[in-house]
Amino acid sequence: MIRVGVVGLGKMGLSHLSMLKPHPDVAVAGICDSTRYVLDVLHRYSGVPTYTDYARMLDEAGLDAVVIATPSHLHAPMVEAALERNVHVFCEKPLFLDTRDGTRLTALARERDLVTQVGYHNRFVASFAEVKRLLEANAIGTPVHALAEAYGPVVLKPQRRSWRSRAAEGGGALYDYAAHPLDLLTWYLGVPSAVDGRVGHAFSRDADDTVAATVRFGQANAMLSVNWSDESQRKMTTKITIWGTHGRICADRQEIQVYRRVGASPVDGYDTGWNVRYTTDLTETPWFYVRGEEYSAQIDNFVHRVRHHEVDGVNTFTSAGVTDRLISMIADRAKESGRDAGRPTPDVGTLNGSIGDAINGAQAPTRPTVGSILARASVGVGRSSVGRVLRPRYARTGKADQ
Repeated sequence: MIRVGVVGLGKMGLSHLSMLKPHPDVAVAGICDSTRYVLDVLHRYSGVPTYTDYARMLDEAGLDAVVIATPSHLHAPMVEAALERNVHVFCEKPLFLDTRDGTRLTALARERDLVTQVGYHNRFVASFAEVKRLLEANAIGTPVHALAEAYGPVVLKPQRRSWRSRAAEGGGALYDYAAHPLDLLTWYLGVPSAVDGRVGHAFSRDADDTVAATVRFGQANAMLSVNWSDESQRKMTTKITIWGTHGRICADRQEIQVYRRVGASPVDGYDTGWNVRYTTDLTETPWFYVRGEEYSAQIDNFVHRVRHHEVDGVNTFTSAGVTDRLISMIADRAKESGRDAGRPTPDVGTLNGSIGDAINGAQAPTRPTVGSILARASVGVGRSSVGRVLRPRYARTGKADQ
């Protein structure tokens, strides 16, 4: 039995809590949020100890692991606080907004020999996992071209201000939506070597609603198309298509379609020509179902890795760091060229820029300091924010300004 705490009780935090509570190998030892009435209700009906001070929960609850589901701009200080106390960490995506935090905290987790995992749940969707298995089996030959898409009805009118409407705090379609298909691309094709991108606005003023990018992965070119202001979609739809020298794979969370040319390497269960496999046939039944098998599977995977102290695994800080850097570079390319569709002075110059140096950690984009982010968080980022929870403790220690 491992003792787990949850911080941030918005949509994702409550989702994770609902799966952790019935897990046979977990004791939920504490939950933390800045909204008192949410804590009161959960304590009344579950008996779980509640905290409004994150540092106090880490110090008093005797945690083996913590699940961090707060707004993205709060991830870095909260992850650091947990790692410094030798607590294993599951953190929602995107991992960090500043790639320097990613480099520093990934090294800290390695130094402390701690388990880390990031909430890129698509790696636990059976059809997307089957794509990975087939690529490793050389089922379509060498990948040469890819298309990653994500559409959904998230922002369909001007929004009230929250952290999701502010790009600097992790909001916008690039960080909050495109992160998923980009993470699949890095999972399938590895570390990118070059990128170009632009973002656009449909209804949001301070964040992007659409993203278009091209990314180079070795021999393969990949295209990204994302729009979270698409009313034609009932919910988020993610789709991946990969063309290889001996065929093509197309997958979403419902099914995987595979076309294999004559001469493709043999793979059990797949013939020449078209093949279709359905996610329902590829998915194992989870121990507890709430909103999708993949969400249960990723939590179960984290619990298993903590119990057996498996530092390496799916969705570690290391793999998420590659995706973080790719997201950051797309944002930087759009800004540097003035090609953000909502901003003036369009300048179509050189379209490609190498990100090899950035992937290797030689470059890092400038981001707001932790102190300035927490100060903004304290004046209204919605009920998921724990900025006010963190701020007094960090103010006393001075860590927020480091």
